[in-house]
Amino acid sequence: MLVQYIQTSRVILSTLIRLSVQLSLGIAFRMLVPFGLIQVGPQSGNCSWDYTGGYQYKDTVLYGFSQTRVNGTGCPDLGDLLMLPYTGDMEQKEYASGYQKKNQFAEPGYYMVYLDDYEVNAEMTASPHVAIHRYTFNTNDSARLLIDFQNGMVGDENTFHQYVLNAEQLFESSTRIVGFARTKSWIERCYYYTIEFNRPYKQKHKLPLRDIREQAPRYVLDFDLKKGEELLVKVALSSVSIEGAKRNLETELPGWDFNAVKQVAHKEWHKFLSRINVKGTTEQKRIFYTAMYRLFIQPNNIADTDQPTFYSTLSLWDTYRAAHPLYTIVSPEIVNDFVNSMLKQFDTQGFLPIWALWGGETYTMIGNHAVPVIVDAYLKGFRGFDVEKAYSAIRTSLLTNLPKSNWDVYDQYGYLPFDIIKDESVSRTLESCYDDYCAAQLAKALGKEDDYRFFTKRAGYYKNLFDREAGLMRPKDSKGNWRTPFDKLVISHESTSGGDYTEGNAWQYTWHVQHEPDSLINMLGGEDAFITKLDSLFILKEVVHNEGFSSDVTGLIGQYAHGNEPSHHVAYLYRMAGKPSKTEELVNYICKTKYLDRVDGLCGNDDCGQMSAWYVFSAMGFYPVNPCGGEYILGAPQLPRITIELGNNKRFVVETVNYSLENIHVRKIELNGKELTGNSISHKDIMEGGILKFYMMK
Repeated sequence: MLVQYIQTSRVILSTLIRLSVQLSLGIAFRMLVPFGLIQVGPQSGNCSWDYTGGYQYKDTVLYGFSQTRVNGTGCPDLGDLLMLPYTGDMEQKEYASGYQKKNQFAEPGYYMVYLDDYEVNAEMTASPHVAIHRYTFNTNDSARLLIDFQNGMVGDENTFHQYVLNAEQLFESSTRIVGFARTKSWIERCYYYTIEFNRPYKQKHKLPLRDIREQAPRYVLDFDLKKGEELLVKVALSSVSIEGAKRNLETELPGWDFNAVKQVAHKEWHKFLSRINVKGTTEQKRIFYTAMYRLFIQPNNIADTDQPTFYSTLSLWDTYRAAHPLYTIVSPEIVNDFVNSMLKQFDTQGFLPIWALWGGETYTMIGNHAVPVIVDAYLKGFRGFDVEKAYSAIRTSLLTNLPKSNWDVYDQYGYLPFDIIKDESVSRTLESCYDDYCAAQLAKALGKEDDYRFFTKRAGYYKNLFDREAGLMRPKDSKGNWRTPFDKLVISHESTSGGDYTEGNAWQYTWHVQHEPDSLINMLGGEDAFITKLDSLFILKEVVHNEGFSSDVTGLIGQYAHGNEPSHHVAYLYRMAGKPSKTEELVNYICKTKYLDRVDGLCGNDDCGQMSAWYVFSAMGFYPVNPCGGEYILGAPQLPRITIELGNNKRFVVETVNYSLENIHVRKIELNGKELTGNSISHKDIMEGGILKFYMMK
């Protein structure tokens, strides 16, 4: 099994190229261990939305290697401490090098590329808090290292020059630099570092600033190296202090054995990726394990080695839907830590995280979807956190006005009127209803009957925005009047074009009733009428109307947008309305067309593992339409056999009978030999182990 895994894992990271996403946000190459703070990798560009993750496969030039990344997010940040090994004159016309794809290689925990212009072979790997670089200089020309302390991932050049608010660098010796930087792009934060070399530099040169607004310098260090000799560089980070960075380095990587670090990183990836074993073609395995890899890139533990674990990078608007439910199956040992990290952030800021980065709040996106993650954990039996404290944090977060949380208006009208709430009024209402539903379930479980009734009432506010004539969720003003005129296809984007929806339109958001799909079916006139309406979603023209940014709304099938998260549960609604064959057809079509074995193979940015989690669940044959409480709606598996290793000698096997690429429909389903007649299986069914068998047909 180990040999088979190693053979498989060697293609996983290289496959990141082809699943790098059509929008190429943040997947790129990144060397890290699962959930690690350090994510070191190449940088081929900056200062545009395309370079949120710092790298585009189409590029032929690299500007160096930075130490941190975000994974497929819609906003840029991180990209700290850019380093470029080079040779030749100290002053370069451009500090960059061409490279060839054939001279680039990656596997879990390791990256290598040959820099053609400088004849340098660059390698890197990482522990949780420390990156280690190995540069082999293949010429007798002067060996140099550029360190850009100003670097960071930003959206435009103007922001780049102002990215660092203040910074200090201290050259403690000819083998060590320490310092900190306070930066602001997506969020304002501080990071602290120590940089160590395995041999002393001979000279240092401070380069001129590129712009008078820059607060951090670039240095060039000269090293006395002969052809074929190596320079090793360790970079340790801390979110706390310089001393913390030093302790992280001494704890995790006190020596200089690059290959040993690489081997440990590879073993860590083996530990997590081998929790699901699949049978299928090489192409199918590449797609599946690449999705698994992206799932474990985050959340990131930003605490120092001598501190309690604290996870950040919580893209909760995205990941509550499938990524967090998937963690409860494949990495349950860290779920309590996720919840406790959210509660720690609540202690600091007074509300649960919305979109957390580096321990701070970005206020990005809508709703407060820490709520479903916490409630789901409790309802699935996780008890490693104080549930009364968690409930208090949930209640406070859903009753205290915050940016994009106007609870006084919400409760006064039973929805958010568009003449009072100028942006995203429909989407914010619908997503808040779901959080209210989750709060109600925890209140019920804890015997808080008054709160249960209160939040249950609020969970039904979506009904107040349903226009029966249009059959869509429609914006309404404070006097009860529908917005007129009403363009059903117009895409809203709060930061660039305003509008009543969030990165979507009326057709895409109408289905956002994850907690009560039966109610939505009835509102649309029953199962037959619901199916007809749902058919329309998928056969309308693949055209959206928009005056602002719309790059998030991708992967269109009619008006269904698989490249953005509000659509992710919709294909499974067919089964819940009595048409499982249509769910099976759509899931198969999405898997075949939106997750491909090529460079532009993903139809939207990964959003911290959510796009990938959809694929993993759907390939296994089930999906959490309501991602709170542990019900998984059945679909159809996309691989011949999948085994989830649950630990304690337990495994859950998804097996297909009569599997083929043509047999996409399900004749019957058995769980442990007993035929299933309902639409779902439970979390308990999975975690107890057993065999879920799908009998396939054309």
